Amino acid sequence: MASSAPRTYSVGFWLMCLSSFLFFLSFNLLLPELPDHLTRLGGGEYKGYIIALFTLTAAISRPFSGKLADTVGRIPVMVFGSLVCFVCGFFYPWALTVTGFLTLRLLHGFSTGFKPTGTAAFIADIVPVDRRGEAMGLLGVTGALGMAFGPAFGSWLAQTFSLNTMFYWSSATALLSLLVQGTLTETLPKAQRQRFSLSLLKLKWNEVLEPAVLPAALVTGLCLFPYGAVLTVVPDQSRLLGLDGPTKGLFYVFFTVASLAIRLLAGKVSDVHGRVPVLRWSTLILAAGLALLVWSPSVGWFLAAAVVFGVGAGLNSPSLYAWTIDLSHPEHRGRAVATMYIALEVGIGLGALLAGWIFSNLPARLPYVHGLSLLCVLVAVAYLFSLKASGPVPVSAAHEPAPQPSAEEVV
Repeated sequence: MASSAPRTYSVGFWLMCLSSFLFFLSFNLLLPELPDHLTRLGGGEYKGYIIALFTLTAAISRPFSGKLADTVGRIPVMVFGSLVCFVCGFFYPWALTVTGFLTLRLLHGFSTGFKPTGTAAFIADIVPVDRRGEAMGLLGVTGALGMAFGPAFGSWLAQTFSLNTMFYWSSATALLSLLVQGTLTETLPKAQRQRFSLSLLKLKWNEVLEPAVLPAALVTGLCLFPYGAVLTVVPDQSRLLGLDGPTKGLFYVFFTVASLAIRLLAGKVSDVHGRVPVLRWSTLILAAGLALLVWSPSVGWFLAAAVVFGVGAGLNSPSLYAWTIDLSHPEHRGRAVATMYIALEVGIGLGALLAGWIFSNLPARLPYVHGLSLLCVLVAVAYLFSLKASGPVPVSAAHEPAPQPSAEEVV
């Protein structure tokens, strides 16, 4: 009797998706309440630092997490990221000064500097090359679910129980993500693995960035600038439009639901039609969403902007991940993913910092914030149209290594 065809996605793949959901839930459930919390502490003028400081340490830690993922292993890198999230969530209730709070935000950024880098490299190790975009889309769906439920869940916890309850829930979900990772098998080839030592934290310049993936990194930074800006000003814009209390997080919900709806198709589309053609359309849709945000005079238009922006982001994300891995050499996969994430964090951080500076709690300045974001995305559109469209065959297929543990073996 003939054996059945192997599954594309293993139990290990779905466990990694669950871990990603819990991780993104952990720190996203804090976001809607942090601006008001910082204002109560007396630091309302530092709202832009909430995201900017978080992304600063995330970006700084990327070269280290990339190198460690390629030397020590994917799982240790992910474990460290989740552990940071667990510890920081626990200590937020004790950060009762502006300086203490901002210091904790700075430390919290190490979590996203490590966990997603290891996750993306792990997933790339265990899925077939011709399903890479689809796999990244599915992984993105689980992360986006965490981002969708997080803000609404966090606001509900804070209003129904207390702000400290919200912080402790953030810590608990990070711990669950950490426990799930303990069930997985390392995918970095044994020949590449090294014991951790402090010498591994010494970086050469050629270990900071992976030149082969710079085109994908450039587009990533330009397209994620608006996300940092939106995270910074949307809570205030929501309140100005009458969305407060339980409805404060509605923009995030509409954005993420739209992103989820398209992600299930987005990755597969880029596997068939190529990364660059899909990215051209996704950046144009992002631009349309931002144009709506510049103008949106009512709640209806504001939430419509969230939907359009979410569709663009949902098309963008898996294609960018897959394009990055396509361009990378397998032995430098961790570094390649880290390079893309550095661009992501720089984009989000600059977006948040400049949005906070431009906005300065003056509602009349909101269109300028979204206008600057729109300009960044239009630059990405122009760059993508200047590139030769890549076909459906990934660049890295030409130098894929000998098969690693299959999707069936990694549990």
